[in-house]
Order: sequence, then structure tokens, then C-alpha cells
Amino acid sequence: MNLPYRYILFYKPFGVLCQFSGAGNTLKKHVPVEDVYPVGRLDRDSEGLLLLTDDGELQHRLTDPKFNHPRTYWVQVEGVPTEARAAQVRLLKEGPALPPRDPPIRFRKNVPTSWIEITLTEGRNRQVRRMTAAVGHPTLRLVRAVMGGLALSGLKTGTWRELTPDELQKLKRVQHGKARP
Repeated sequence: MNLPYRYILFYKPFGVLCQFSGAGNTLKKHVPVEDVYPVGRLDRDSEGLLLLTDDGELQHRLTDPKFNHPRTYWVQVEGVPTEARAAQVRLLKEGPALPPRDPPIRFRKNVPTSWIEITLTEGRNRQVRRMTAAVGHPTLRLVRAVMGGLALSGLKTGTWRELTPDELQKLKRVQHGKARP
């Protein structure tokens, strides 16, 4: 199947910059594909699902807050938040099945940690980290799990693949507001 655009899912590891240019640990070292760009950003300290494409319209529709496309994050925080939170945040009974992070998160014997799931419709710089810190539960690990109806499952840290035809159809439905992820 010959598509006019490229659509790539990448499991961005901790420490990778969401850019192709420049020195250091950038996308170019992990995804050797020309002329694709990240749909949104994950900061160097975050990991997880990153969609790369050369489809500018899709990139715009998935990142512009006026289109309200949700993104779901798994967040390991210090302490155990109470259940009394906004509807878009829930405490996970168990942590997600993720590979260990390199470098590992800090461990403090006397401070418990927990995982929460947060869904946002606009991604401001370090928004999740600011939100958890503001309620007294600093973020230790942040992983984007879902975006544009696409899920992180099936990818290993640092790997990438083209979207399947079914995933592309789902993404197009979400892009045009015909389905919610």
C-alpha cells in the first residue's frame, strides 16, 4: 500500500529530545526516517507514545487545543493521592506493565509511590508535572500511553513502526471528530 504520508509510532525513551536536529540524544538517532515530525512533544524527562508524520493537517488537528483530542498519561508519583480528584484523573490499583527506566527513578524507603492515569486535551509544557506537584505528589515517572486513539501497547522502548491500516483508519476518524479515542 502506497500512502501519500508516513505515520510512525515510536516509544520514546527517557532522555531523548523530541527533535531531529542538533547534537545529543535526538529522534534522529532512533528513527532514521526523513521528513517526519513529532505530533506534539514529550520533554526529555518523559517517555512513551510519540506519533511522527509528514501529514501537516493531521499534526495540526491532533495538537491544537481547540480540537480537544485527549492524551492519556501514566504517572508515577510520590505518595498515594486520594480518590477525590477531577474526573480525568484516576488512581491505578497496579502500576502499568512497563520496562524499567534507565536511569531508574529515585527510590526512598520511607516514601511510598503510586501510579495515576491522567487524560488531558491540551498539552502545555510540563503540565502534568506541575499538576502533580501542586497537589503534593511530585512526578517520578511520566509515560504517554494513548494519543489520537493509538496506544503504546506492543512497542518496546526505543522501537518504532509504521501504523497498520486499521490504526490509520482509527486515527483518521479521530482526526475528523467522527470517533473518540
